[in-house]
Amino acid sequence: MSTRRLVITAVLAGTSQSEVARTYGVSQGWISRLMAGYATDGDAANEPRSRAPRSSPAATTAATVELVLQLRKQLGESGPTPEPTSPCSSKTSTSASSTPPPANSSAN
Repeated sequence: MSTRRLVITAVLAGTSQSEVARTYGVSQGWISRLMAGYATDGDAANEPRSRAPRSSPAATTAATVELVLQLRKQLGESGPTPEPTSPCSSKTSTSASSTPPPANSSAN
């Protein structure tokens, strides 16, 4: 038997919520919420409820999801994208002279 069912049965049998909480190692607040759910929903209170939100107002629209999926499919079929070339990425030397710059000398 689940803890939920045992707690509900004990409280319905007349044991105080405080005593049941001590016996089963749960909080009295949890028992109060469980019993309120039992009063409202009956045996359905024994089942754990989903924590998922009932709505998601900031969710991506279905049209946008469909467009992204289409684009992914198209790009996946065409293969990887080649790396872009840039005139700044050439590996040629830009030095005009092969002599090192003059050293700083200080006058004594």
